[in-house]
Amino acid sequence: MRRFDGEIGREPPLLTLRSTPDNPVPPGGTLIAVGTRDDCTLRAAYWQSAARTCRGTVCLLQGRAEFIEKYYETIQDLRTRGFAVVAFDWRGQGESDRRVDDPHKGHVARFDDYRLDLRAVAETVLVPLMPEPHIGLAHSMGGCVALIGALDGWLPFRRLVTVAPMLSIRMVRWPAGAAFLSRALHRIGLGHWYIPLGKPVSIATKPYAGNRLSRDPMRYARNAAAARQVGAGAVGDPTIAWLAEAFRAMARLRDPRVAPRITLPTLIVAAGADPVCGTLDTERFAGRMKAGHILVLPDSRHEILSERDAIRQDFWAAFDAFVPGSPLPSHNEVEAHQAVPVT
Repeated sequence: MRRFDGEIGREPPLLTLRSTPDNPVPPGGTLIAVGTRDDCTLRAAYWQSAARTCRGTVCLLQGRAEFIEKYYETIQDLRTRGFAVVAFDWRGQGESDRRVDDPHKGHVARFDDYRLDLRAVAETVLVPLMPEPHIGLAHSMGGCVALIGALDGWLPFRRLVTVAPMLSIRMVRWPAGAAFLSRALHRIGLGHWYIPLGKPVSIATKPYAGNRLSRDPMRYARNAAAARQVGAGAVGDPTIAWLAEAFRAMARLRDPRVAPRITLPTLIVAAGADPVCGTLDTERFAGRMKAGHILVLPDSRHEILSERDAIRQDFWAAFDAFVPGSPLPSHNEVEAHQAVPVT
């Protein structure tokens, strides 16, 4: 299996997990390359519970332009709660494969490709190696993907927690026009291009003042340092194809007939001061669900898991109340040639 390192045809470097002084790699993990059915290689990692008994496994589903390093604090929070953790980079971001020549582009040809990614992680890591029950914790774009998976019945989880799920995009001034234009440009073969005025600069590295992500300056600085450390792994703006597919996926979920069909127990935690995704659309969606619950954290910006302590405490209180767990035997170890221990 070959990973992409920025230039097609070159041999990839070894898998890595990067540290910064304020963001060390959680100890005791295992790093593994996961191959998808369409010959894409993903970077994945897993950790055992740090408690005496294991309550199950939480699988993290990142938002757009995110990477494993950004979730170290969340991984530690989950492990101290008694959960094992699986984390991975979607194709097109982090250290997972690219299908375009510029590794800074946030690109996917179809949102259905994310289903192939999660299926590969489930078949390679989650099901054979990790203790049950399996629970999904999905942020932003990952929440959109997870809700579609719950709707269509392919999500490999017993319960789902979504954090500021992407059901609409507030950063786009004229959504209907942008959706039409992105579809038109995609159809004429420009899907691999950046969106108009798009740049290869990660949103996580932009100045704190006026940022859309967090009101916590320390966590924002930590994530910015991690983004600079991973370089092209913290991708810049998306491509036209990604945007067209995102609009298509969001429109499907906003259909009033969809939410009542989701039977997977789901907790939606929305950010009341979210300038990235539309909280009102999220509340409407949750209100139609029969198996769903919603909590709106009024002072939070988009990245609830990187917010101030008081906001994060409210999130974890809701998580702890929603996610049941029971002690289970430890999983079988992965073969040494398949994985790299993280120290």
